Amino acid sequence: MRLLKTLLLPLLLIGSLIGFDNLHAEGDLTRRTVSLPDLRLGNEDSDYAMSQREYQLETGKAYQLKIIASGQKEYAFQAPEFATAIFLRKVEAGGVEIKAITLTELEFEDAGQAEIFFVPIKPGKFPFYAKGLEHKGMLGHFLVK
Repeated sequence: MRLLKTLLLPLLLIGSLIGFDNLHAEGDLTRRTVSLPDLRLGNEDSDYAMSQREYQLETGKAYQLKIIASGQKEYAFQAPEFATAIFLRKVEAGGVEIKAITLTELEFEDAGQAEIFFVPIKPGKFPFYAKGLEHKGMLGHFLVK
């Protein structure tokens, strides 16, 4: 029995190195994204409107979020605590795909949009806001379970 355990561990290690452990994988879960409702900053009625105040998410699930700026003001979207609690897969903006470790800010000087693709990895309640406009009501949160 001891000899079997001694031989089994190296065989499992070698098998995982050459990919046998992927035989039961269901695919890349980071590519099976759930589209969240768009986050619109500003609208016809108010420069300070924000279409969503809360997003409910689950750890380990992949999401995509489109942030759309009306261009009525300069909007700087930030969510610093959330950025450290997710795996950021990519950001798409202006026909460019950006791959980075973290996201500090999305600054919209004019009308435009950016889409972030991410997987929450830490539960909690994380604020998001348009920097400097929080007191005008441009504040919400991600609730990750």
